[in-house]
Amino acid sequence: MSELTAKDASGRERIKHTLDALMAQKKVALIPYLMAGFPTPALTVPLMHAAVQSGSDIIELGVPFSDPMADGPVIQKAGEKALAQGVDLTAVLRMVHEFRKSNTTTPVVLMGYANPIEHYEGRQGEGSFVRDASWSGVDGLLVVDYPPEECVSLAADLKSHGMDLIFLLAPTSTPERMATVARVASGYVYYVSLRGITGAANLDTQAVDRMLPIIREHVSIPVGVGFGIRNAQSAQAVSRVADAVVIGTRLIELIQDGDIAQADVRLGAFLQTIRLALDAPH
Repeated sequence: MSELTAKDASGRERIKHTLDALMAQKKVALIPYLMAGFPTPALTVPLMHAAVQSGSDIIELGVPFSDPMADGPVIQKAGEKALAQGVDLTAVLRMVHEFRKSNTTTPVVLMGYANPIEHYEGRQGEGSFVRDASWSGVDGLLVVDYPPEECVSLAADLKSHGMDLIFLLAPTSTPERMATVARVASGYVYYVSLRGITGAANLDTQAVDRMLPIIREHVSIPVGVGFGIRNAQSAQAVSRVADAVVIGTRLIELIQDGDIAQADVRLGAFLQTIRLALDAPH
């Protein structure tokens, strides 16, 4: 990305400030997942703005990849459509930069896989991704296939540029794994509330209730919960124990089902129902 230059963003901590403010208000963060470039590259930034206007607190922006091991068919197809339209990591960073022109407060987390990052650095040079992501206005990075044991230096590099490294925890995560993640993670951790891929519908909220206190014995930063949350009822149930609720597959379905020109309206209307559910007295 030749026009990008390094920019000192140390101390930015948009994710921490956002979550701290919500906790002070005893509110739960709403984190929608959007696939960059889906349904079209031109609609990504408008969808991000629509999500914020509807009560979202942090945006998770998916980076398209051809072999997304943790994604279900809905998100896989969205990524394939984005790739077919030429959306790569360079394009994703430009989208974040465009979003930042009118929104300088809402945190943006890139969620994806190691291959696009390594390909980017292969073309732009070692250290270029962290530099350019910071310049673009990215606040966090969640790389599904980066093991925490190998991410100490990356976490430090990101932190020096004002960004957080976020990790997944699962129902099968051991206390040792939780402790390892806790040593390198910042911002928040993302608890995958079920076994399997995104889009599954067998959310067991009681299992989430049991697991989160165990995670908090090892992890001091906020815990978001995702996978299987598809409506206001499940979001509200999870919000009783989580610090953040993440919704992805259902949003992709809403975006693709209907007139593309009205995708932001459908997205916003749905997220408003989730926001109301999260803010309702328990």
